[in-house]
Amino acid sequence: MNESSIEKQAFWKPRMTSGWIGAVLILLIAVPCFATLYWSLDYFDEPMRGGATGEMEVVRPPSFAEPFGSDELERSLLWRCLLGGAISLGIGMSAATIAGVIGVGWGAVAGYSGGRIDSVMMRVVDVMLSLPYVLLVVLLNIALQPAVRAGLGHILPGDTAKLFADVVTLLIAIGGVSWLTMARVVRGQVLSLRNQPFIEAARAMGVSPGRILIVHILPNLIGVIVVYMTLTVPIAILQESFLSFLGIGVQAPLPSWGNLANDGVTQLVRPFGQMQWWLILFPCLLLGLTLMALNFLGDALRERFDPKKGVKA
Repeated sequence: MNESSIEKQAFWKPRMTSGWIGAVLILLIAVPCFATLYWSLDYFDEPMRGGATGEMEVVRPPSFAEPFGSDELERSLLWRCLLGGAISLGIGMSAATIAGVIGVGWGAVAGYSGGRIDSVMMRVVDVMLSLPYVLLVVLLNIALQPAVRAGLGHILPGDTAKLFADVVTLLIAIGGVSWLTMARVVRGQVLSLRNQPFIEAARAMGVSPGRILIVHILPNLIGVIVVYMTLTVPIAILQESFLSFLGIGVQAPLPSWGNLANDGVTQLVRPFGQMQWWLILFPCLLLGLTLMALNFLGDALRERFDPKKGVKA
């Protein structure tokens, strides 16, 4: 075995191992979460136990029958965490997709156009990056809610339309402000590609700029796009959880990891009762494991598609 092979194995093995660990963790968490979402379509028809008498039922700690315990309404916390995970993951992936589409389009057009168009488009990005992220999300959320609720009101019943409108508006708002870094990265890559010989040859043959972007430039950006999409998903999930924790994200009775953690904080210690540590531990544990797994996978993909690392190996 030569020195180059030894260096290549030493470089790839830890990165690929962490990437496989991340992928397996994501599957172990995401599959049960989305399966629970499919089995819970009648969630809103289920009566809320504990409210009939006006008194809270006994909160049960974790046991063999209920591994995650129950909340103050006697609902299984495991079921709530899985359903909340489906909502958090769905918002994160949808917001990352929206951010990817906007960021790739904006950055590709700016980088290929160059000149004054590039300057104006990137100044817009710089201005938006200078504004507080949470403020932008909240403003977009407020601005879009009436239109989204009106649209969903024609399809779903009133209360259900309101709940799902909050989710749809939140993912659009997060995706609408998460594309800025993607746009800057894609622009830099397009700037380095637009003067390559194969692009000059396409121009000489009379190929239109749009076709050059779609057929010749974007396929060369797949690695960068995949990596940054993977790294955008945990950011979007974290933002959703943070906003839900503050009470301006996903609203009850819909669970998410953020508002479950918020409920756990408010119910952590009850007067003359035991500390209900499981109400905050399990939502935060699932959120932390998911973020760690996505970052592992994103780092592995970044190393895999990095041309400089490939030359070094």
